[in-house]
Amino acid sequence: QVQLVESGGGLVQAGGSLRLSCAASGRSFSSAVMGWFRQAPRKEREFVSGIRWIGINTYYADYADSVKGRFTISGDSAKNTVSLQMNSLKPEDTAVYYCSAGNVLSSSYGTYDYWGQGTQVTVSS
Repeated sequence: QVQLVESGGGLVQAGGSLRLSCAASGRSFSSAVMGWFRQAPRKEREFVSGIRWIGINTYYADYADSVKGRFTISGDSAKNTVSLQMNSLKPEDTAVYYCSAGNVLSSSYGTYDYWGQGTQVTVSS
C-alpha cells in the first residue's frame, strides 16, 4: 500500500519561509510524478507545483503562476521524496498543503492517484 507522509508547515509571518517535505513509501510505489496541491477554506484544491522524473534525480518541474519565483520544488528519486521550499510567503498562501503522486504532471487533482494527509500552512499579515 502506498503512503505519502508530509512534514513541515506551520505558522509564519508574511515574507517568511517554510519548507514542506513528502516521503512516499510502499513496495508498489512507482509514480513518475510527485507534487503539491493546496486547499484554502471554501476554495477548491489547486495545483501548486509538481515534478516529473526524467532520470535519476533529474526532473521537469512545473509551478502555478501564483507561486513562480517564490516557491522551489525539488526531489530525490532514490528516496521517493519531494520538497517544497516556500519563500516570500503571503497571507493568501494560507491553506492545507497536500502531497500527491501519479503518472501525469497535471494541474488537475483528478489525475493523481495518491495523496498525503495534508499539512497546515498559515501566513499571518
